[in-house]
Amino acid sequence: MKTNLQDSVQNRHRPVVSGTRHMTVAGHHLAAQAGFTIMESGGNAIDAGIASIMTLAVVQPDVVNLAGVAPIIVYLAKTKEIVTISGLGVWPKLMTNDYFQSRYDGVIPTGIERSVVPAAPDAWITALSRYGTMTFKEVASAAVSAAEEGFPTHHFLSDRIKENQSLYASHVSNAEIYLPGGRPPEPGEMFYQKEAAACLKYMVDEEVNSGAPTREAGLMAARRAFYEGDIAKAIVDFHEKEGGFLRMSDFAEFNVAIEAPVSTTYRDCEVFSCGPWCQGPVFPMMLNLLEGYNVKKMRHNSASYVHTVAEAIKLVFSDREHYFGDPRFVDVPIDSLLSKEYAGVRRKLIDERRAWDKMPPPGDLSLGIAEAEQRGVILPDAAQGDRDGAGSGMDTSYACVVDSAGNVFSGTPSDPSYDGVVVPGTGLCPSTRGSQSRGDPNHPSSVVPGKRPRLTPNPAIVMKGNRPLLPIGTPGGDAQAQSMLQVFLNIVEFGMDPQSAVEAPRFMSQSFPNSFAPNDYFPGRLNLEPRMGKAIGSDLSDRGHAVNWWADWFWRLGAVCTIKIDSDQGTLQAGADPRNESYAVGR
Repeated sequence: MKTNLQDSVQNRHRPVVSGTRHMTVAGHHLAAQAGFTIMESGGNAIDAGIASIMTLAVVQPDVVNLAGVAPIIVYLAKTKEIVTISGLGVWPKLMTNDYFQSRYDGVIPTGIERSVVPAAPDAWITALSRYGTMTFKEVASAAVSAAEEGFPTHHFLSDRIKENQSLYASHVSNAEIYLPGGRPPEPGEMFYQKEAAACLKYMVDEEVNSGAPTREAGLMAARRAFYEGDIAKAIVDFHEKEGGFLRMSDFAEFNVAIEAPVSTTYRDCEVFSCGPWCQGPVFPMMLNLLEGYNVKKMRHNSASYVHTVAEAIKLVFSDREHYFGDPRFVDVPIDSLLSKEYAGVRRKLIDERRAWDKMPPPGDLSLGIAEAEQRGVILPDAAQGDRDGAGSGMDTSYACVVDSAGNVFSGTPSDPSYDGVVVPGTGLCPSTRGSQSRGDPNHPSSVVPGKRPRLTPNPAIVMKGNRPLLPIGTPGGDAQAQSMLQVFLNIVEFGMDPQSAVEAPRFMSQSFPNSFAPNDYFPGRLNLEPRMGKAIGSDLSDRGHAVNWWADWFWRLGAVCTIKIDSDQGTLQAGADPRNESYAVGR
């Protein structure tokens, strides 16, 4: 009799892409190809990773933007160092703390008012300057070509534009790009972004014509083209005209943060992620809770397994809601949140037979629940939003790279184009990531000039025996850490190859406020793919979960990409999630 694990492996939809030299996995095959080409040309994992995420911003422009966000985490083989680059912008200086509370009852609306400083270009150039080997021109080549020469519209892009057609149509500059001829492009039709290509070429020209004596100086010339030159001026002029808040000083004074990662251990692995300015600590915090169980003995995707993992997710997401924010403005008790002792206390709140029917209370740390409530961060008690939660939240993409020297790149570029306004003449929709702040001035993720929103993208790297094991990440908003957790456990606990691990049926809790405005909340809801089986769903319902069936292979459950590094054998195995356009290329 076959087990669930055997079914997952034997019913794999794609082969395992393997290699011995280098590997790129990305949210679209052209982005994976861009990374592959860079490494075949002598670049390293950082060069290839930046080429991949820049290309994603062109070939997935519905969910990634050249003027968006791009959080990155890298492992540097020579120094054995892991660093993060925030790739996240800040609220403009003209924004006020109570702006959204006084005008919109705390809800951050779509449009130009939610724009923060674009961070992706600075993240690209910072990574290339510090850790890469190539010029901006070399790394941007694939993105420029795809934008200028066009590419065939893929199904995911066509579907997302159709889904948000009314938003695209509400601004002429958006409609000109995303509704060519007055309608969404159909799959297979060519999709062009010539104005965005011109912006990238302007940055390239400034690098080439700068006469800079070093590669690094040339990269800074490309950066100045965006943050101090014609691109910034076009964005600012438009914001001044249309009621936006971005100004030249916001651009000129901006720099991405280079920070140490947060981490924890799980069995014989060490998991590294970005800090609490994003939801990065959620992944290791979940693992701390689950380390106290023999999850392998529970059996893969059994009712007991799903219940235990889902309850751990709820506990951690409550802490995310009550404690996470930009640590430059908020005293986040991150050491306590990531401690094994804290996980042991929180684990006691997991009942093996009964689910929490709402978001659990947060842990009692330096800011206990009573004080958190006094600060205005209260436990929600009523459902809001669409009927099944399928439309909650926006999306993003992901790319990871491993090179022949052992360097590892993991990056999650993002920012949709349908909830903001494209600046005419640029093809760029400046980062709308302000949607992940809260209009309530008392919330830890509140709006403050110079503060970063609490980001959902959270790339990670897993180590084992002081050597890289997995870069891992995914699109999916609040599904990201949940899907990364399940794929990690599929590989580490259940022995799946990476492709089987990303294809296995998944589940997602929504028993907490959504990270995106208007922060929909569905108490007790647990979404399942039908492949998990009705019997599992019935058992989970009996335990108190509000079971909701989504479609099999539903993209809201994330599209995890990963690379398993077998340092002893000298091999690389990729996992590219078919829930989206993900693909792997290597040799």
